[in-house]
Formats: sequence, C-alpha cells, structure tokens
Amino acid sequence: MAFIDSTVVNVALPTLQSSLGGTVTDLQWVVEAYGLLLGALILVGGSLGDLLGRRRMFLAGVTVFAVASAGCGLAPNIRLLVLARVVQGLGAAFLVPGSLSIISVSFPEADRGRAIGVWSGYTAITTAAGPILGGWLIEHASWRWAFFINVPLAAGVIALSLWRVPESRSPVRGNIDWVGALISTAGLGCLVYGLIESSRLGWSDPLVWGSLTAGCLCLVAFILTEARVDSPMVPLQLFHSRDFSGANLITLFLYAALGIFFFVFPLDLIQVQHYSATAAGAAALPLILLVFLLSRWSGGLVAHYGARKPLIIGPLIATVGFALSAAPSVGGTYWRTFFPAFVVLGLGLAVSVAPLTTVVMNSVDQARTGTASGINNAVARVAGLISIAVLGVAMTSAFRLHLNHSLAGLVIPVRAVRDLQSNEIRLAALTVPPEVDSNTAAAIRASIEQSFVFAFRVIMAICAGLSVTSAAFAWRMMKPRHFNSTPRS
Repeated sequence: MAFIDSTVVNVALPTLQSSLGGTVTDLQWVVEAYGLLLGALILVGGSLGDLLGRRRMFLAGVTVFAVASAGCGLAPNIRLLVLARVVQGLGAAFLVPGSLSIISVSFPEADRGRAIGVWSGYTAITTAAGPILGGWLIEHASWRWAFFINVPLAAGVIALSLWRVPESRSPVRGNIDWVGALISTAGLGCLVYGLIESSRLGWSDPLVWGSLTAGCLCLVAFILTEARVDSPMVPLQLFHSRDFSGANLITLFLYAALGIFFFVFPLDLIQVQHYSATAAGAAALPLILLVFLLSRWSGGLVAHYGARKPLIIGPLIATVGFALSAAPSVGGTYWRTFFPAFVVLGLGLAVSVAPLTTVVMNSVDQARTGTASGINNAVARVAGLISIAVLGVAMTSAFRLHLNHSLAGLVIPVRAVRDLQSNEIRLAALTVPPEVDSNTAAAIRASIEQSFVFAFRVIMAICAGLSVTSAAFAWRMMKPRHFNSTPRS
C-alpha cells in the first residue's frame, strides 16, 4: 500500500492538476502534506509499536491509511485532497515502521535476513507495478482510483494480519518522546510552508519569512531537546560514529535529488512530451528493475571492497544519469531520450542503496540497529520533503525567467501577456489566452514547453550536483577499509 501510493501519486499529478485546477504550489502540497507527517512521525510510530503492540499499531496505521485514501479519492478540491493526504501520512507513519518490526520479531536471527530480503523484493515489485497500474487506472478510469485502490488492499491486509500475524511488544518499557515529535513536526511544517508559499506570496510576505524563522528556531530547539530528554526520538550520540553521520549525509543529498526528480519527471513526460499516464508510469521501470535485480550483488560489494568505494562510485554514476535526463528537448522516442538516463540512474542507485543500508546497520551496536534504521529512513523522507519545497521554488523561478524572455520576442496583446504572467506558477499546465490567433497560440505553447524544459534542465543540473556532493561525503567520511560483519558500538 505505502510503496504503491508513493509512486502512483506522482504519475497522477498532471491529471489531478487538469481535473481540480491549481498551481505547482498546490501539487507540491499534495506530495508534501503526506511526506511531512510521515517523515516527522515515523520514529514515533515505531516506538508506539514497541510499547503498545506492533500488530495493533500496524493495523491502526493500515486503517487510517485506507480511510484517508478514500477521502483522497472523494476530495472535490485541492484543499480537501491535501487535508486527506495529511491524514494518510499519519497512517503511513505507523504502517511503514510496523511492517519491518513485525518481520524482525517473527523470525529467528538465522532466517531474518532472508525474510527481510523477501520484504525488499516485494517492495521493489510493488514500486515497479504501482506507476503502471496507476497510470492505466488514471488513463482509463480516473485519478481518483489511484487512491481508491488502497481500500481493497487494506481490507486484505487487515484480514491477513488478524489471521496470521502474532502480537508482540518490547519487553523494555520506554517513553515516547512526544515533545521532540511535536517540535520536529512544527519545525518541518513551518519550513515547508514558507518555502512552498514563497512562489505564491513572495519572499517579503510576513507569512513566508515568519514561517521560515519559526521553522529554524524549532529545529534548533529540537536538537537541544533531544540532548536532554531521557528517551530521545533521535539519540544524538549515534552521530558520534563517523560512519553513521557520513551515511546519513549521503542519504540526505542523494535522496534530496531523487525526491525532486520523481516529482518533476512525470510533469515533463505527460504535459510536455505528451506521454499517456500509462507510458509515463512505465518509463521508470528500467530504473526500478535494475535496483531490484542488482541490490543483492551490490550488497556483496561491501564484503569485498568496503563501503567507501561503492558509495563513491554509485552516486557518481547516478550523476551521469541525472545529466542524461537533462538532454532531451521536446519530442523524440523514449528509447533515444529518457531510456538511457533511467538505465544509468538505476545502475547508480543499485550500486549505492544496499551498501548505504549496510553502513547504517553496521555503524551501531546490535541493540540500536532499529533506531539507526528508523533515523536513516526519516532522513531519506525529510530529504525528499525539503528538496521538493526548495527546488520547486527554483523551478518556478527558472520557468518564469525563460518564459518572460520568450514572450518578449512575440507580438502578443498586452492583456494576453499579463494573463500568462499572472498564471506562470502553473508551469507547463499554463493555458494559452483565447484571444490570440492560432499561429500566435502555437508559438506561445511552444514557448511554454521550452520554458518548462529549461526549468527541468536546471533542476537536473542541481540533482547532479547533489549526487556529486553525496559522493564527496563518502570520500571524506567513509574509512577506506572493509566492514566487519559484527556491528561496532
């Protein structure tokens, strides 16, 4: 459910925009509302499962997720859709950590690795199938079915869980860091609000700079709080490990690049390249299959070469993939334009992901592997959250700059120019004013598409820079040695 939803929604964004209207800011909120609650509360969700019962909290997450999914499908406007996505993110914060924790306690240590491997395989399969199935439903039914599909899946999950999954909880009674959870959620929420709304309101608006200031203050308060509470959501002493800190910095920059990439490429494929929703969903299949097929092989690289080399080489290969994504203009066959980019990017991620997970798990002692994994998962979620907010602003600015320059070279009525400039935040969904003649309309449409391609290339260049930065952190912070199989304290 969670992995299908994370990929289907991005494919649904162009159709959703044309159906409900809205700007790129509205689309950002559709994605960010979900990621905000999930990223901020995923550690709390895992802790509540340990304390109150893993199956109980897992089922609660599934139920909330399903109800919220139905609310998304029934939403009559963007605002109610965003509200339903907030509730969906809350459910996912209990659903996502619950699945792995149930597997960990349900299998003996000798079988646990294979069980998690099966879990990883099915997540890869659903991640690959999600965009294709979702694209087909969007194309032949409605974007609403991208959310409704979760309801029957939830019914099956609940039935199977009640039938076959035993209840379990941690024998150690701990406390939930509610203060830390509240401060981190408020901090991330203020930052995301200020960054996203800056495209609509402008940087000088009190709501924008006030939110950004409040967000920064909350995140500083979060660090101070985590250093003082007895049971912190994020134990800061884990970051004393150079490998753990380095792995999370690599995760931050690499997943920031991936977050904005998977937000903007469906918009390019559907609105500019004129792919169908099904074709756009299938476009990323080479990337997902390569990660699925090569992850076991790349995990073995750590034993032979250590973690440092794969974590330098993998992001550098991904950098080439991002650069290749920027090459296509408008038109051309998929096999000559985006296919090479997805193959190279998939190879880079396949080399990176498994060694990165191994570093995280091996950089702390056995008793803290669950917390370490949760922190790294949260870092990946927050990286995507922040990158969509920040780079969404950069993309809007680049689109506006290029379009205004293009319109200056056309003979267009002043009223039409004002109409276009007042709606530039819609990006490629910007409509041509009805009062212009057919030749001018075609020229304006071409300018809109070329402006989007220009903005897309700017974002891909930034993604390449983020990927190079992650490789640089691997070079500087990962020690050039082989990893032992026994975790260190």
